[in-house]
Amino acid sequence: MILCSLRDIVFGYENEPVIRNVSVDIHAGEFIAVAGPNGAAKTTLLKLLLGLVKPWSGTIRFSSEYGRSAIAYVPQQISSFNPGFPSKVIELVRSGCYPELGLFRRFRKEHHELVEKTLKEVGLWELRNRKIGDLSGGQKQRACIARAMVQQPDLLVLDEPVTGMDPASRLRFYKWMQQVVKTQGKTVLMVTHGLDEAEEYLDRVIYLEGREEGDHVPV
Repeated sequence: MILCSLRDIVFGYENEPVIRNVSVDIHAGEFIAVAGPNGAAKTTLLKLLLGLVKPWSGTIRFSSEYGRSAIAYVPQQISSFNPGFPSKVIELVRSGCYPELGLFRRFRKEHHELVEKTLKEVGLWELRNRKIGDLSGGQKQRACIARAMVQQPDLLVLDEPVTGMDPASRLRFYKWMQQVVKTQGKTVLMVTHGLDEAEEYLDRVIYLEGREEGDHVPV
């Protein structure tokens, strides 16, 4: 099933197009990478999908069963988490449940279990009571991905999610995302520069070259 369709998208900055005539379909239940050289507008493509910027021309349409409210987004730079940031890891991840809980934020057993399960999956359960500001860059990134996952989105959009992770952590992350897609039917769209490392776990690659778009399935 097609979750979202982008057709003939054109967008740029200061009258200079950076994306020209991009057309691509995003299907439910896929692990997709957006790849390409620096300056190929990979992050810009995510912003268009998220509705953070509007295309100069072209259309972005979601299936009637989905919408932007079903998207969770983790940006590349988690700049606000400085050494003085007071929240603990578990508090940050629990905040991903807030939209579902409503005004009084009453956690039920299933919410606690989901938070614990997700923290274990990203390898942060033992650090759950540590302050976010005291984590390494890669650990902060994993905490933010965990927060996004407990929102239980249909589409998880990640901009360079393995930034700051060591090689072993990166591979664990790719395997985890592949498993999430296969077992939960989620769609994961990920910008990456490490295509060689990630490709065996992917269903598809959207390759941007700055002026044109390519789309292929890894062999």
